[in-house]
Amino acid sequence: MNQDEKLSIIKDILLTDEREFASSIEKKIKILESTVNERKNLSTKVDPIINKKLQQFIKEIPDTLGPSITEALKEEIKHSKDSVVEALFPILGQMVKRYVQHEMKLLSENINNQINKTFSFKRLFRKAKSRASGIEESDLIIQDQTNAKIEQVIIIEKGSGIVLAKYSKTKMADEDMVAGMLTAIKSFVEDAFKKEEQDLQYIEYDLYHIHLQNFSSFYIAVVVSGVYNIIYKDKLEDQILKFVNEKSVIKNLNNKTKLTTKLEAFFKNDNI
Repeated sequence: MNQDEKLSIIKDILLTDEREFASSIEKKIKILESTVNERKNLSTKVDPIINKKLQQFIKEIPDTLGPSITEALKEEIKHSKDSVVEALFPILGQMVKRYVQHEMKLLSENINNQINKTFSFKRLFRKAKSRASGIEESDLIIQDQTNAKIEQVIIIEKGSGIVLAKYSKTKMADEDMVAGMLTAIKSFVEDAFKKEEQDLQYIEYDLYHIHLQNFSSFYIAVVVSGVYNIIYKDKLEDQILKFVNEKSVIKNLNNKTKLTTKLEAFFKNDNI
């Protein structure tokens, strides 16, 4: 073996690792070029990252952009009231129209159902009343539908807002929550006007009327549906006073069970 062959063998031994490293680098570069230059390969790598960032961005929108968007909308509505009204009027008009049509349909069905019911003394009485007064029977039924009705009665301790007794024909709302709300509203209004010996007596909420009757250490809240007018208000006040004037009512203010039983028994028939 001559000198050149020996040097060749030594060179091969020494440079083998470098060749393998260079070869692996070359392969990685080709893979990278394929990934970058071919859309399908690039999408496979990039799409999951983008989707993850988008999901994170969507979650953060209410906290990051929500206040800014809300403020911008408020300013825009404030300075463009006519445009906003013009834009919303057709939509709101259709909504109101559909709601009225739906309610009239329900009312019509209720009237028909009541008229077509089997014979009853109530129907006979209504027919007689219709003939005597000259008012259509359907109008009398509509009048019955809109009559004021007691839906809920709550006796509430003044100041603390604690419910002493409650009665509800149908489960409407949490009485403790209502009592807390009413007490807070009463306190705010009465403090704001700073009139001695004057109390908040009435709150209107959506389709309901909340009659408030005040006493020394408590007040009574009566939720009424239907037409609430001066005549009904006077009758309701008389009924509440009649209830409170019963000796056992004041006596049982600290006995929630007994007071609730008496409250239910008194207002159950709703004879106002």
